[in-house]
Amino acid sequence: MRFAVAPMWEVGPSLRLLRSGVPHAVHGPWVEQVRPRLAALGPAYGLLAELVPPAGYVPDFLNPAPTGPAPTLAGELAAIRATPAGQVRRDLDRLAADQADQAHRADRADRGTLGPRLRALYADPEAGLARLAEAVEAYWELALAPYWARIRAVLDADVLYRARQAAEHGAERVLNDLHAELRWTDGALRLSRRSRPMPRRAAGPGLLLIPSAFTGPGLFTLLAPPAPPQLAYPARGIGRLWTAGPPAPGTAALAAVLGRSRALLLAELAAPASTTELAHRTGLSPSAVSQYLTALRDARLVSAHRAGRWVLYARTATAEALLDPDG
Repeated sequence: MRFAVAPMWEVGPSLRLLRSGVPHAVHGPWVEQVRPRLAALGPAYGLLAELVPPAGYVPDFLNPAPTGPAPTLAGELAAIRATPAGQVRRDLDRLAADQADQAHRADRADRGTLGPRLRALYADPEAGLARLAEAVEAYWELALAPYWARIRAVLDADVLYRARQAAEHGAERVLNDLHAELRWTDGALRLSRRSRPMPRRAAGPGLLLIPSAFTGPGLFTLLAPPAPPQLAYPARGIGRLWTAGPPAPGTAALAAVLGRSRALLLAELAAPASTTELAHRTGLSPSAVSQYLTALRDARLVSAHRAGRWVLYARTATAEALLDPDG
């Protein structure tokens, strides 16, 4: 049993949330910021929307088994591009069948046929996977990269907590504390609401536990031997992910080192923002904001992410640590 923080496990669930149109108690602030920018994705959004339906099965090749505790997005996209053509077509066949079954049960007119972009992927998997990787990269830069330092901190904290549980109390405590639908009893791990059986003999060796910000409230499972089964679960602390707290207590101390304006910009970047937004909120001129952000970026305290016509700036993990009073 091992843990991994996997960027691709945030891509599909977060896209599904954005497309749902349903208010979300936890991720509402993120949705409000990101949803208006989706149009900037153009055709890339159409491909991802076909591949990640509003409900039901998502092709397994979108979530390659992590080879280490913290795979990079680039590494996961390389694994996706290397997916054998046969697996791509099998997964797309299953996607079409699942959508047809949902349409039949809901008595809808459509019968779950693949859309035009997925038909192109089916016909030429190699070229289609290259286009898919580009689409995922574009979505990541727009929707997740500006927030990744904050999300990653929550996911890493969850892994640390579970690792301590395992060291002090054993794997049974970890598994029984993971989710209400998951129980370890009589030497077997049981998932109460999984629609398909998950027998040990049909799975690869081991178990991959993947904390996620966007999979909740349920569990996501992936069974694709010979890789170990993947189980993505809602990470602890997600409820506080977008909560606006009081001004960062480390700002005053940082101002003595960085200068008042640079420290003010870091404090304002509790949520990613553009140069125009920051100038409006701080009263600084756009040119001054741009100059200060360049200096902060050179110091690796700020990262920049293009989202269509916007460039969004976000605090890095280093900046978050500097502003953390308990760090």
